[in-house]
Amino acid sequence: QVQLGESGGGLVQAGGSLRLSCAAGGRTFRNYHMGWFRQPPGKEREFVAAINWSGGNTNYADSVKGRFTISRDNAKNTVYLQMNSLKSEDTAVYYCAAGTGWTWTIRNTEKGAYGYWGQGTQVTVSS
Repeated sequence: QVQLGESGGGLVQAGGSLRLSCAAGGRTFRNYHMGWFRQPPGKEREFVAAINWSGGNTNYADSVKGRFTISRDNAKNTVYLQMNSLKSEDTAVYYCAAGTGWTWTIRNTEKGAYGYWGQGTQVTVSS
């Protein structure tokens, strides 16, 4: 099992930057693929970015490609989401998620592939 806790959210002006962190408890973090999802107000939870267990592969939603960067430090049991050039439409609760036992290239954007979720952190971008 893995326990997840996000931090780094807050209020930022459009065009600004934030870095979200997700700390994982447990000794098997390096076995898990990691993802970031977000839930805008009144909308469904949606895929943002994913990174495979080794950090060698990443994937992004079209809406954040070129602005957001996902990374991980397996020695620190932490995954990051660097968010630049933020827009008002990036306002959402951001969740990190962990999953294992599936082919990353096939399922990394699927909510159902991730068995563990953090509690979420609010990101608000003012225009």
